[in-house]
Amino acid sequence: MPEFCTCGAQLPPDARFCHRCGKPQREEIIPESFEPREVAPPAPQPTEIATAALNRITPPRLNFHNATAVRIALLLASLASLLSALPVMAAGLLGLVIWWLTAGFLSVYVYRRRTGQFLTVDNGLRMGGITGLLGATITSVVFTISVVPLIRGGGIATLYEQQFRKMYANDPSVDQAIKILQSPSGLALFVVIALLFFFLIITFLCTAGGALGAKLVGG
Repeated sequence: MPEFCTCGAQLPPDARFCHRCGKPQREEIIPESFEPREVAPPAPQPTEIATAALNRITPPRLNFHNATAVRIALLLASLASLLSALPVMAAGLLGLVIWWLTAGFLSVYVYRRRTGQFLTVDNGLRMGGITGLLGATITSVVFTISVVPLIRGGGIATLYEQQFRKMYANDPSVDQAIKILQSPSGLALFVVIALLFFFLIITFLCTAGGALGAKLVGG
């Protein structure tokens, strides 16, 4: 550190500037400005990448927790229940088979078109099964509501008496069957058997239709 400035003035110890002319007596060290750097997020681990990719590739399971599958199944089950209940469209047991097979088939077709998901035969069975369970529930409710007034008025026994006598005119067991239908326990047994029949046949037909749909249009 010089003791005198170039202007001739005597400088005090450790002077940074001349008190007379203002000339700097030593170089100032200007600290570098600190700019915060963006911290990059940690790179995902291979297991995290694999899990994320698996979540994108793996489609949702076909069960009652799948909202899209339930909506489609409910729509087709309602349509099939309505069509199979109409006298013009029902056509007896054949109409029952046709409409519920078609409902199971279409449930797979519509779900495939809506989601773009590849459906195996197992998935088709599941989709058809959902449609069948919903359809059996709807049909059972409609059947019970329609049968209650007939039971109260005795119309069930009258209806089936005419049919039994046409089909089994010379069969002595017809009178016994009619007596069973006229009793409260017999009517209750008739309703239970009918509901069980609807549940089994509708579920089976829809499941078969779903498997057929997955085989034909699931891929």
